[in-house]
Amino acid sequence: MPTLLEALEAKYGLGDELEAHESQVSIFVPKLPPRLIVPQLLVLNDCNIDEAGEPDDIKEKCRTVKELDLAQNKLQSWEEVFKILTHLPKIEFVNLSLNRLIGPIEQLPVDYGGMNRIRSLVLNNTRLNWESVESLIRMLPVLEELHLSLNDYSNVLIDTLDDDVFMDDEIIAKDDEETNTCNVPPRTTNRSDSTCSTYKKTEAHEGVKKLHFTGNPVSEWNEICRLGRVFPNLESLVLAECPLKAVEPIPRSSSCGSDIDMSTSPNDNHDPPHAHFKNLALLNLSSTHINTWDDIDRLAKFPSLRNLRVQNWPLWEKCDSTEHERRQLLIARLPYVEKLNGGGVITSDEREDAERAFIRYYLEKPEADRPERYNELTRIHGKLDRLVNIDLRPDKRVKVTFTYGDTSEVRQVDVYRTVVDLKSRLERLVNIPAAKMRLFYVDKDLRDIQGPEEMKYPHKQLYSYNISTGDEIIIDQKR
Repeated sequence: MPTLLEALEAKYGLGDELEAHESQVSIFVPKLPPRLIVPQLLVLNDCNIDEAGEPDDIKEKCRTVKELDLAQNKLQSWEEVFKILTHLPKIEFVNLSLNRLIGPIEQLPVDYGGMNRIRSLVLNNTRLNWESVESLIRMLPVLEELHLSLNDYSNVLIDTLDDDVFMDDEIIAKDDEETNTCNVPPRTTNRSDSTCSTYKKTEAHEGVKKLHFTGNPVSEWNEICRLGRVFPNLESLVLAECPLKAVEPIPRSSSCGSDIDMSTSPNDNHDPPHAHFKNLALLNLSSTHINTWDDIDRLAKFPSLRNLRVQNWPLWEKCDSTEHERRQLLIARLPYVEKLNGGGVITSDEREDAERAFIRYYLEKPEADRPERYNELTRIHGKLDRLVNIDLRPDKRVKVTFTYGDTSEVRQVDVYRTVVDLKSRLERLVNIPAAKMRLFYVDKDLRDIQGPEEMKYPHKQLYSYNISTGDEIIIDQKR
C-alpha cells in the first residue's frame, strides 16, 4: 500500500521528470515548479494510504497545506499519523474519518508543536477509544471543532470529575486477570462499553465550540453532560440519531455545583439538564427517542439556545395535530429559540400567532393538563375567547326537483357526486341511458334571469354549481 508521499505523487505528479524519449514534441508552458503546486486543501481520501513516508519530504512538499483530508484510508498507527501532522507547519483542518485508528495512542510525539494550529479535527467512524480522545485534545490547544460521530460510544468515559461522584449512576469496571472479562456490580444504568474501557479524568478544554456526536448509542443525558463539562464553552452540539430517552435533571456533585443557578434546579439533589451548557446556541436532537413535552419545556430553559432541531421524535407520531399546529406549539413553548428545525428566523408575528394558538389549544384541555407555559402566556395575552367554529362547507345532501317532460319528482341528492355519477343513477328513473342523457341545472333564485345551465362536464361535482335545496335539474334526451 502507498505512503502519503506516494499517493501525493500519484495524484499530482510531484517530483517526476519526463525522460527525453517519452515525448517526441516538447512544448514550453511557463508555470510554477511542480513541488509548489500542492494545494492548501489537500484531498487524498480513499487512496489506501497506510504510512506517512519520509518526514522531511512531507515537510518540504506539503509546507503550504492548511486542510488535509485523509478519510477512508488504511491508517492504523498513530505514530504514522503524527509523522504526517507534526511536519505540516500550517495545518488547521484534519479529516481522519473511516481509518481504523482505534488506539490506544501508545506514545505521544516528542515535539507536537507543529500541531498547535489545528482548529478542526474529524474522527468520524474511527472507533477511537476515549483515552486516546483525551490525549489528542490535550495536544491541540486551539481546537475549536471536533467530530466524533458514528464511533459506537454508548458511554462517555472522560470527565472533569472523579468517576465515583455519582454513586447511583456510575460503575468501576475492573479487569479480571483470569477471565479477561468485566466485573460489573449491579446498577441502574450500564456504564462500561462493550470492552473494558478505562475511565479518564481530564481537564476542561476551553477552546472547543462545536461538537458533532451523531449516531452514537448514548441513551442517558447524564453521559452528554460529561461532554458539557469537558467542553464548557460549547456553542454547537449535534446529537442526531442518538437514542437519548430524555433531557433530564442530573445528580448533583459537591464538586460541580458552586456556579449552578439554584433557582432553576429541580431539587436539592439534582441540577437542571442545561447546567453544563450555558453557552450552547445550537442543539440538534433529531431522530432521538425523546417522547414527552416535558423535555421541550426543559430545553426552553437552556439560557443561550437559539437554534434547535427536534425532527423525527416518537412524540410527534402520537401528537393529535397537523405539522403546522405542532410547529406553533413548539414555538410557543420555546420563547428564546429563533430558528426551529432548519427553518428561517421566527418572526414576531409568527411567535404571537403561535402563542395565541397555544392558549386556545389548551383552553380545550382540563386544567390539570395545562403546562406552566399556559399560565405565562395568559399573563401576556390574557385569557382568549374560543374561536367561533364556522363551517363553510356546503350541505352534503339537498332536495332537488328532477323534471323529465311532464313528470317532476323531488329527491335528495349528494352534492359531492359527479355529473356522470348522477346520470347513471337517473337511468332507472327515466329509462334513458346515461350516454344519451343531458342535464340542465336551474337555480331557483335566478330562474327568470339566466335560465337553465347545461351540466356538460362529467367529472364536475354538483356542489360546484352552488346547488341548494329547492333548485331544479331538467333531464333531456340527446337527439
